Amino acid sequence: MNRKRLYWVLQILGWSGYALINLFLVSLDRRITLIQIGAYVSLALFFLVSTHGLRLVFKKYDWFNLGFPNLLARTLLALMILGVLNTGAQFIINWIFGTLNPETDFRWIVVSGNIFVSFIYYLLWVMVYFLYHFLDNYNQSLKYQAKINEIQLNHLKSQLNPHFIFNALNSVRALVDEDPGKAKLAITQLSNILRFSLMMDRKRTIDFESEINTVKDYLNLETIRFEERLKVKYDIEPSAFDFKIPPMMLQTIVENAIKHGISNRVRGGLIEIKCREGLADDLIVQVKNSGQLRNNAFGRKRDGEGHGISNTIQRLKLIYGEKASFKIYNSGNDFVITELKIPKQNLTLG
Repeated sequence: MNRKRLYWVLQILGWSGYALINLFLVSLDRRITLIQIGAYVSLALFFLVSTHGLRLVFKKYDWFNLGFPNLLARTLLALMILGVLNTGAQFIINWIFGTLNPETDFRWIVVSGNIFVSFIYYLLWVMVYFLYHFLDNYNQSLKYQAKINEIQLNHLKSQLNPHFIFNALNSVRALVDEDPGKAKLAITQLSNILRFSLMMDRKRTIDFESEINTVKDYLNLETIRFEERLKVKYDIEPSAFDFKIPPMMLQTIVENAIKHGISNRVRGGLIEIKCREGLADDLIVQVKNSGQLRNNAFGRKRDGEGHGISNTIQRLKLIYGEKASFKIYNSGNDFVITELKIPKQNLTLG
């Protein structure tokens, strides 16, 4: 049901309910007559028309874009005017149906009471209408923000894919002339990695097992290229395999560790990957690599280049909001540690 149809259904049901409730209350004291039915139905119709007119004023003059004090003042004034008009409509309806009693109905206390009661009914209608309006706008804002986040996330993915592919191709190229057998193995591993990278366009998160298998393929390929200069250690708890993580995120961190840590050292170094479940039901991933963190290093943007770490931080924020964390720091004089904390579920995007 679209919003316009829903509005009219609620309007008709609401004010019909108003008439029925008043008729029911009258029936508790005396027998209901056709005149009373006609009078209350007419009054309910006036409420429907007048509230719809107020809605048109809201939309035509764009009241919802006013500041809160201005909106409140205009709304209360409008409700007071409608209360006076509604009281006048009651006089006319009673006169038409022959139930008007001037001596009683025109007394100041009765007129004031009718205006106040009408004002309360209009106030209740406005509160419901405002609540629906703001909830609907909030829902639309969430959908819009989710769409923007999805676009940004896809943009980040498009930046990551070429960076990864070209580095992997360079690793294969280095082996073609030196060792064809190892080159074939490298091509097989590369094909596994490229096949996996295609999943980035279809899935926001994947099983941890799929990600770590890709990382192992990548490191096996890099081990062929670096030979004895690269040592790799894994310390992965079984509970880590119960988690899902963004595709290529761990691989990007490892790739940065190779590019900015191991490859810059004559003797190479160590890549150690630790994964465990934290106390807060989150996945803690640590990548430890030989080297030292310096300004503009490890994928930090410099002169418009380098997207690895900055993309990782943005992807975490887009997918998990404040529930995930990222940090990178020096550990002593020989190592850099990159640490991720990823919640088990509860993504911010739908």
